[in-house]
Amino acid sequence: MSQILVGYARVSTEAQDLTAQRDALAALGVEPDRIYVDHGFTGTNKNRAGLREALAACRAGDTFVVTKLDRLARSVRDAHEIADNLANRGIKLSVGGSVHDPVDPMGKLLFNVLAMISEFEADLIRMRTREGMKVAKAKGRLRGKQPKLTIKQENHLLELHAAGEHSKAELAELFGVGRSTVYRAIERGQRRAAEQMRP
Repeated sequence: MSQILVGYARVSTEAQDLTAQRDALAALGVEPDRIYVDHGFTGTNKNRAGLREALAACRAGDTFVVTKLDRLARSVRDAHEIADNLANRGIKLSVGGSVHDPVDPMGKLLFNVLAMISEFEADLIRMRTREGMKVAKAKGRLRGKQPKLTIKQENHLLELHAAGEHSKAELAELFGVGRSTVYRAIERGQRRAAEQMRP
């Protein structure tokens, strides 16, 4: 039985395009119907449907192919976990055409270096994102989550709740919000009422 090449591609956002990765995988010999993809997932998220399907599609003797190691994982631990899982099942791992050999000392070193670079890049992205958010907040551009109800709507909801004619589920439907929003509004109202009653 001939070995099968199973490809995997990933992009972090829905807006990004997978064409370059698909083309690169095809150039490495992966058939288009054997390429599994994930849209809108970072490499730090291990719970990816496309990755699960790709790993499940592999059998002993097959080769799991990615264009770059950071498409597979963004941490040294996750990269090793996936690579070890493949090796234990008798599946080869090809990164950009180079087959990773877990027994070869040089191969292990190269794999570790690539995994460390992937993790370092992920850490840099997180740090830049945090710094960008801090700057935006300082300039008043980052307002956080907008409330689901305006003050007027929340007061109206509290009045209806106090009247006791509607259940919380009915109030949620009436205002077009989730029940958790109704519960939070009622809790805020109760806190305000308790504060006003304090001497």
